[in-house]
Amino acid sequence: MFPELSLTGYEPAIARARTLTGDDARLDPLRKLAAQHGMTFVAGAPMTSGNGRCRLAALALLADGPVLTYCKQHLHPGEEVFFEPGDGGDLLQVGGETVALAICADACHPQHAASAAARGASVYAAGVLITEKGYAADASLFARYAAEHGFACAMANYAGPTGGWYPAGKSAIWRAGGEQVVRAKGTEPSLVITTREGGEWRGSVVGV
Repeated sequence: MFPELSLTGYEPAIARARTLTGDDARLDPLRKLAAQHGMTFVAGAPMTSGNGRCRLAALALLADGPVLTYCKQHLHPGEEVFFEPGDGGDLLQVGGETVALAICADACHPQHAASAAARGASVYAAGVLITEKGYAADASLFARYAAEHGFACAMANYAGPTGGWYPAGKSAIWRAGGEQVVRAKGTEPSLVITTREGGEWRGSVVGV
């Protein structure tokens, strides 16, 4: 899971000129890695909406070939200048888990997480851009959703400047019940990993 607009950086002003589609050849390196390692990659990119504007999308590249698309439903103030709201997307089946995707501001709307739970999600995963100022409040939302809905929550945040913003890093994962399993220390480039064995989530952080 990568942050919001990870393939282009969070650059709304140039998003329309950088749009991708699920069958875009520029995704081939990720497709090959997904197949080679039996993994699912979720990468963020702008996507053409079909009416001359674009949407904020998360492209899920599955190990067996298909690319599923989730489009951000709730825009952050100011994003409406460059993007239009999307209509969400299907749940993913990954390693025995049912994963609901979210993109940044989606997770600020409790009904979004509640809808994911009602659809049967066991994991709620969001690619985000969160600064230090907003980190504590947003992290508390993921912990709350994990407690209220009984699913694990994963949040992938930028670890470096993008689009004039200075994100806080600290990507993290919470187990069902709301306890944090693992969190990156700060803005050091890192991979936050969690595994589930015997129903128990365990986590680690690997520098990259």
